[in-house]
Amino acid sequence: MAVIHTAEKLLPSGLHPVLHKLASALTREDETGRAQRMALIAFAIRIVSAAIAFGSQIVQARLMGEFEYGIFVFVWVLVVLFGNLSCLGFHTAVIRFLPQYDARDERDEIRGLTMTARVFAIGSASTLALFGFVVLHFFGGAIEAYYMIPLFLGLMALPMIALGDVLDGTARANSWPVAALSPTYIVRPLLILGFMLAAVVLGAPQTATTAMQAALAATYVTSLGQFLTIDKRLQERFVAGPRKIDFLAWFKVAIPIFLIEGFGFLLTNSDVVVVGLYLEPDQVAVYFAAAKTMALVQFVFFAVKAAAAPRFSAMMAADDIRPLAVFAGTTARWSFWPSLIVGLSVLAAGDLLLSLFGNAFTAGYWLMAILFAGSLSKALIGPGEVLLTMAGKQQLCVALYVVALATNIGLNVTLIPLYGLTGAATATAAAMMVEALLLHIAVRQSLGIVLFAFADPLAILNKTRMS
Repeated sequence: MAVIHTAEKLLPSGLHPVLHKLASALTREDETGRAQRMALIAFAIRIVSAAIAFGSQIVQARLMGEFEYGIFVFVWVLVVLFGNLSCLGFHTAVIRFLPQYDARDERDEIRGLTMTARVFAIGSASTLALFGFVVLHFFGGAIEAYYMIPLFLGLMALPMIALGDVLDGTARANSWPVAALSPTYIVRPLLILGFMLAAVVLGAPQTATTAMQAALAATYVTSLGQFLTIDKRLQERFVAGPRKIDFLAWFKVAIPIFLIEGFGFLLTNSDVVVVGLYLEPDQVAVYFAAAKTMALVQFVFFAVKAAAAPRFSAMMAADDIRPLAVFAGTTARWSFWPSLIVGLSVLAAGDLLLSLFGNAFTAGYWLMAILFAGSLSKALIGPGEVLLTMAGKQQLCVALYVVALATNIGLNVTLIPLYGLTGAATATAAAMMVEALLLHIAVRQSLGIVLFAFADPLAILNKTRMS
């Protein structure tokens, strides 16, 4: 605190309130303070991870060229997508149940939940991988030959992708943001790049197959290392003992979450998948570079979401929903203003950033501007889907995402053949806007909370209370 007071004397007076808020976030010991610290840590990790991911993607694009790079990113997006989906919602169900069990000191349930989630995710992902191998064996002739080996390698990575997602959720449920986020967003990208460079130095060809081999090795090293770390911390916090398994109760909650997050994840990645189905790998590469450069905005939303989920879960137990409404409104503002600043900064440097991938990638600049409009519309609402999920409104959220995903895929399938990459970006941005509008309406109607960065979240609840 002394350092902060000293710094205040050196700063313009207009920055003093900002400094006070930062100091409060770093020193408060209540639940909101802990959520703010988790958001700040998650935000910092995402900044570092964005820089690492951006740098590694540039190196890989330069090494492989547009065509091979397009093959790699298309397959890797599919691997991460299906690895996440194979958890069937258990990675988020842990966040839903563990804080509540912890608050009630139900240690047996915690031990049973964490073990069951890991075993289930690995088993489910392994089953999906086996199914994928069968499909490649019998229907491989219908797939372009240059995709076959990368897809085979990607299927082998699915169980570890799923394990990593469950461990991420377990760490977030315990408010361990560094242990939750750094393996997936810092360690794994660094290892992929390191293994790729090492392979090239040793004489491996600069192809998508080599990149997928590097990704496979990095995924196993990262997930197994994270497992050892998280398991040790769990044993220290919750001393070894009997496990109580209530699989049906967890599964009933996990499946709606799976549908919600599955549709949401598909919504986020379906544009790259559809572009890959319709266009050549070099076009996939240009779109992916533009989308991932503008995705720097998304780490703001991700950081807020990571901090808000456990807090939403804990606040649901209260009789009065008003503190929850106030916190939800705060998360919308946490999402919007940093997203606006980051997005405008990225656009200002857009041509330069894309040129780092290669001269051909600068064609994606206007795609970035279109995608930014969609991202900003979602930032205006904040983590509405998390709020609905933690409030037990899973079915409503599923219906919402069905509409948003159908809009996304329908527009992509319609606009890509007509307008190419511009059509893909327009379809994705429009789907984000539809998603944001539906979330706003759903939260307003089901909870009475006005979730919008520029609105009073208590507007409806205050009127209801007065009447």
